[in-house]
This record gives sequence, C-alpha cells and structure tokens, in this order.
Amino acid sequence: MRIDIITVLPEMLEGFVHESILARAEKKGLAEIRLHNLRDYSQDKWRRVDDYPFGGQAGMVMQIEPIDRCITALKAEREYDEVIFTSPDGEQFNQKMANDLSMGGNLIILAGHYKGVDQRVREHLITKEISVGDFVLTGGELPAAIIADAVVRIIPGVIGDEQSALSDCFQDNMLSAPIYTRPRNYKGWEVPEVLLSGHEAKIHQWEFDQAMERTKRLRPDLLK
Repeated sequence: MRIDIITVLPEMLEGFVHESILARAEKKGLAEIRLHNLRDYSQDKWRRVDDYPFGGQAGMVMQIEPIDRCITALKAEREYDEVIFTSPDGEQFNQKMANDLSMGGNLIILAGHYKGVDQRVREHLITKEISVGDFVLTGGELPAAIIADAVVRIIPGVIGDEQSALSDCFQDNMLSAPIYTRPRNYKGWEVPEVLLSGHEAKIHQWEFDQAMERTKRLRPDLLK
C-alpha cells in the first residue's frame, strides 16, 4: 500500500511518518508513505496556494489549480483506490472504514487548510471526504496522520502479533475488555483470578462479558 499525503505543512508530518508503526511498515515493505508539499505545484512566484473567496466571506480558500496539478501528477504514476479530503463535514472515520481502506491499494489524502478548498476540488477531484470528529482543527495534517496510522497498523504483517490488532477496540463494534500485567498484586489491587486460571474458555467468556459491560456503560451507541 502507498499513501500520498498532500499538505502545505509537510514538516509537521515528517517525524510522525518516519517513526513507530508507519516506519516499521515501510521497513518491512508493506506500506509507503510519501509527503507532497502543495506549494511545489503552485505557479505563483510566491508559491501561494490560497486566495480570497468569491462572495466576500472571511478567510482564505485553497485553490484548485495546485491541487489538480499534484493529484494529476500522482495519478500519472499509479492508480489510486481513493482520493480523500480531510474535512469536518466529511463521513465520520471509524474502525470499519479503516479496515476497508486497509484492504485497498493506494490512497491520496489531501489535508485541508485555511477556510477550506474550492468546491470544485470536492466535486471533481475527491472521491471520499473523512472527518475525525465534530470539531474544527487548524489544518488537516493531524486527521491525515490519524487515518494513515489507523489504516497501516492493521495491514497483515505490520504488527508482530496480528491478533493484537484484531482485538483492538471497535473491531467488533465493542470496547475492549480490561487488561492487566505484572505484578499480580499492587498495593492490594489484585488481578482478576480468572485471568490467572489458565482456563482459556473461561478467560474468553470473561473478556466478552467485560467488553459487553463496558460498551453498554460507556458507548451504548455502538451496540445499535
């Protein structure tokens, strides 16, 4: 899988994509993350990629021209499954969406900035709009990083223990059960006996019951 992130602030993402899970995926040859400075595709001598909106609204708007040049150049080199725009009014990002995207091939993620993008970008160049929550950020770089991380980490082979990713929160529309490690007794706070029993069926049942209880209590919306 290859993920190309288009941004006006590539330096904000450089450390993130070259560390931890994403770096491990690249070293294993399972994923490739590339950052593209949108200003490199501007024909303005000051490398501007934004302008005032028609109609007199406040703020600045990302122009269609540099975005189109960048996406066109990338598409000339390979095919992409989705061209994603990070936007507060996009489809809510969740684990199922991450799973679906991880099954594909290549992705382009356009990190929104300023007041937003020229509507023609959304109508003609974007295939999927994604929001990471009902709030507004200064730019789409953090959502782009979140999407890339969530997608890449569940590609088979990226995480050493694949069962770990499959048992994460939200994989079955439920929260995870509580987890414990050594010491088994700390300040009188004990690890549940069932986890020390070695009885696999009982442990699985306990984990399911705990996951169900936590989901009902904390995120009942998931069970709908």
